[in-house]
Amino acid sequence: MNKNSIYNLEDRGVLYIHGEDVLEYLQNIITNDINKVSENNSCFASLLTPQGKYLFDFIVVKHKKGFLVDCEKNQIDDLYNQFKLYKLRSKIEILNLSNEFVVAVISKEKFISFDNAKDETGNTIKYREDPIVLDPRNKELGARLIINLEKLHLSIKKLELKVESTDAYYNQSFKLGIAQNNTEKLKNKLFGIECNFEDLNALDFKKGCYIGQENTARIKLKDRLSKKLLPIEILEGSIKIDDEISFNSNKIGKVLIDTKYPFGLVKFKDINFDFDKKFTCGKAIVKILRPQWLKI
Repeated sequence: MNKNSIYNLEDRGVLYIHGEDVLEYLQNIITNDINKVSENNSCFASLLTPQGKYLFDFIVVKHKKGFLVDCEKNQIDDLYNQFKLYKLRSKIEILNLSNEFVVAVISKEKFISFDNAKDETGNTIKYREDPIVLDPRNKELGARLIINLEKLHLSIKKLELKVESTDAYYNQSFKLGIAQNNTEKLKNKLFGIECNFEDLNALDFKKGCYIGQENTARIKLKDRLSKKLLPIEILEGSIKIDDEISFNSNKIGKVLIDTKYPFGLVKFKDINFDFDKKFTCGKAIVKILRPQWLKI
């Protein structure tokens, strides 16, 4: 990403959750520790099924007396309803601010040029009262500015930034092995821990109970994690959801996201798997890309 560029992520939505019980409410349902979130730090987190399967992922940012939740826009209504489902008697209010707030991204280099900014994942500062967050998943994804739509253009002018196509940003995310597009295709298809949530700082194994915590902890503690969500490079042909990824007729994975930035669930511990190999996948030949953060 260019230091003087900004990427307006029109495909992101924003919820705002606040109220007397907001800390306890979020702590009981999300995978990360809400107590980590402050004026100076934000976090990546998710909502899982009771069985520990993936439902939603999002970034949580402190804002006034509550929290902004930055999520893929095509899932924002479903996420709103899921939060509302768990509200019960909690004294909180959930607002959909997607028509008022936008999410834009600047480079890490631009972010650390601000006063008080730190080169640390999740580091959060204020610019003209709006939060800017160095991505809590990976610093190379740059920093996210969550801002009122009416103020965005003035901030772009003041910061002397050029609006660029989001392709450069999402290409970077894909190379880093971080799925951000069409994640609704992952729902109930894999465990949250298989989405690399430990590697991407979305899981806290010390915070105590949350929805889906039991199976997540069991997979971690018993070293049963054998599959991961990894990016697919198509060398020839085309793929579709549920296509098997195989080597010499040995299945090592399947396609879960088949669009512009494809991802598959891969048995990374299988003896037939190697990042240097080419695999058959439906009518295609593919490789599996290795993210730089991957520890295997």
